[in-house]
Amino acid sequence: MLCAAQERAMTDAESRTRGRTLVSGVAWNAAGRGLPLLLALALTPVLVALMGIERWGLFTLALAMVGVFGVFDFGVGQALTRAISERIGAGRGEEAPGLVGAALATLLGISLVMAAALWAFVPALVERILNVPPALQAEAVAAMRVLTAAAPLVVVNAALWGVLAAYQRFRAANLVTMPVSLFYYLGPVLTLLVWDSLVGAMLALVACRLANTLSYAWLLRGALPGPVFRGLRLRRALPLLRLGGWMTFAGMLTQALLYADRFLIGALVSLAAVAFYATPLDLVMRAWILPVAVAQALLPAMSSAYATLPRQTADLLRRGALLVMALVLPACLVLAGGAREILLLWLGAEFAAGGARVLQILAVGIFFSCVAFAPAALLDAIGRPDVTARFVLAQALLFLPLSALLLLWQGIEGAAAAWALRAAVDCLGKLVLAARLYPAAAEAARRLAAPLLAGGLGVLALLPLAGWPALAGVGGAALLAFALLALRALAAEERRGLRALLRNPQAALRPSGLTGA
Repeated sequence: MLCAAQERAMTDAESRTRGRTLVSGVAWNAAGRGLPLLLALALTPVLVALMGIERWGLFTLALAMVGVFGVFDFGVGQALTRAISERIGAGRGEEAPGLVGAALATLLGISLVMAAALWAFVPALVERILNVPPALQAEAVAAMRVLTAAAPLVVVNAALWGVLAAYQRFRAANLVTMPVSLFYYLGPVLTLLVWDSLVGAMLALVACRLANTLSYAWLLRGALPGPVFRGLRLRRALPLLRLGGWMTFAGMLTQALLYADRFLIGALVSLAAVAFYATPLDLVMRAWILPVAVAQALLPAMSSAYATLPRQTADLLRRGALLVMALVLPACLVLAGGAREILLLWLGAEFAAGGARVLQILAVGIFFSCVAFAPAALLDAIGRPDVTARFVLAQALLFLPLSALLLLWQGIEGAAAAWALRAAVDCLGKLVLAARLYPAAAEAARRLAAPLLAGGLGVLALLPLAGWPALAGVGGAALLAFALLALRALAAEERRGLRALLRNPQAALRPSGLTGA
């Protein structure tokens, strides 16, 4: 009987790692973020024109604060994805509702306390830390205090998404998320047309977060095998909080590393400098749509399979990372080679003059930052977020002082260089950690090293060049070198079947041996 149960569990794990399921998840996750991104890019010049440079800089800081809210889920969203996926793979899916109910009740209580603390801290942030002009201070305080109402919603949404991801309900989740996400960008524009105030823009953002919460809750009715609050036992959340605590620690430090430089610029330089730095940074970070889509599809599959299917799990790491590289490298080359022209066409001559060099440097860093999502997903799947947290802490201790020093020495270009260097260290370090902690992935990590370095150095090589012939030549050579090294990273049977692989792209993420191929 035990062998039969184990066989069924292994079959479930295999079914969750099939190429069709994974590629469908990646596609829906990318669409759910890509379509709102297109609208965001189109509306950014409109928002800049409606707000002005200084209020736009303040608005980007407020959006950064929303991003920081996400760490207050204490990693429970990802922990839920892993815990539920692991139970499904082990044939214990009926335990999921109790976990979800305990997690939601705990997070709601904690996030309300954190929202109150943020509300009280806002005046000090605006009046004492940031260089907000006196004429804008009252509006800034009111707007940011309104935005603190989004804190509990952001936290609960992260947990609800984690549950939907565990059940691989990516299609349904993104179908309800896309309209809400579109209004996340359109709402502030419409509000500013009738009410010229940052307060109105923040109210629109809060309304969108609330709509997201309601839509996720509605979807969970059909996903979970039972009611979540029946027989509520908060102690069930303790293992999730322990695991998620490390994820939270890593997440808080990561958010600090991602956003601290713009706060440093606001404190040491000016809000205008924040705008010239943060706008290119926000642009390159849109590339995260692709690796996040891949990682969100990989995490539940790896969590279900890592204990019983090590070779297939390593295949997921290798193919997932190669897919991310192939998708983001061309965009990074375009950003590095055409930074000035992109900003000129998008936002005008002022942003092109102030932010083009920043965009070029950040294009190098975002390539490594995107690839890091694949080994990070494996580290979370095997239950070792503690190692990730310690690694990110080491980065914070090194790169926060370095960012401040380079900012004072080289201005916003120096801060961009520190950001890019940290992203490269983060990516290479996570690959090493994944190989060390999950030995089955060591060969996959070795195969990934050469194409990773070729791609990163190829983007870097464009920075000192001028003129389209030189840029096109070096960019083409970088793509060719990456393609050849990526081919070598494929297994022998994968290279032999490359033509069939290209005709059937969903096979790119299919773990070998699962379908009899």
